[in-house]
Amino acid sequence: MAALTAASIGAVSIPLGDILSFNLSEQQQAVLSSIRFPRVLLAVIVGASLAISGSAMQGLFRNPLADPGLIGIAASAALAVAIVIVLAGPISGFFGLYGLSFAAFAGALIACFLIFRLARLTGGFSVTYMLLTGIAINALAGAGVGVLTFLSDDQQLRTLTFWTMGSLGGALWPSVIVVSTIVVPASIILIRNARELNVLLLGENEAKYLGVDAERLKRTIVICTALSVGAAISVSGIIGFVGLVVPHLIRLTLGPDHRLLIPASALLGAILLLLADTLARTVVAPAEMPVGVLTSLIGGPFFLWLLIKQYSGRFGL
Repeated sequence: MAALTAASIGAVSIPLGDILSFNLSEQQQAVLSSIRFPRVLLAVIVGASLAISGSAMQGLFRNPLADPGLIGIAASAALAVAIVIVLAGPISGFFGLYGLSFAAFAGALIACFLIFRLARLTGGFSVTYMLLTGIAINALAGAGVGVLTFLSDDQQLRTLTFWTMGSLGGALWPSVIVVSTIVVPASIILIRNARELNVLLLGENEAKYLGVDAERLKRTIVICTALSVGAAISVSGIIGFVGLVVPHLIRLTLGPDHRLLIPASALLGAILLLLADTLARTVVAPAEMPVGVLTSLIGGPFFLWLLIKQYSGRFGL
């Protein structure tokens, strides 16, 4: 119902009752089928992807403040997009339409490859080295984006800035289909590994004694997270706080059991981004606010409130 309500709201108002009764004019049908429904579905998929990846990363690092961007996936995607925008110039044809999406996804995959190669230098698959690698990738990618921003002209700078703010304005059915084929299988795999993530919370050695292959589990979580977040970022740009706030809120409400935490995070993440995107395209109509800005405006203060509420008693605040 939330998705249908979101589809009814916009510059062309379509009563919810008309949608439910299929009593629509040709213009309304065209708006729904070509613009609203792809955007609504993409918001659901991207929101669920970011939230479910955040919950998995928090379980892997055993830290409720972990985030999918922690290992450099978002920063690498942003660097790849900046390279295409500034250095490749105008591109026509099919790649011109989906060039930024391809670039972002490729950047995320490269980050995943580097994380694997460098994290295995210890002879295993060290979470500590993976975290350090992510910090280094974030720093290098941020520097690269800064250099390319300095070299860009006004139009390139505008394009790059709006992409890093995040938006679902370019939602098309091909984008929805392609992202779904990556996000849905990756999310299913993460959900199927929920019990092993629960055991991993006890520590790697304890998990091994209980029959969990910690090395395989860590590889699976990182690969699925990289694919899922890379696919989401490729079509939406960088959208902050969904992967951090949603799992943290679910954990405070339902507890740390990943068998509940991961599916519930996916549901709340989808609803949250759907509501945020609906506000982003209506609150300043006919203009459109980048949804990443709105999620940060809402998520930042809300997350601070959660932290103050949770830890104020410990520190006498």
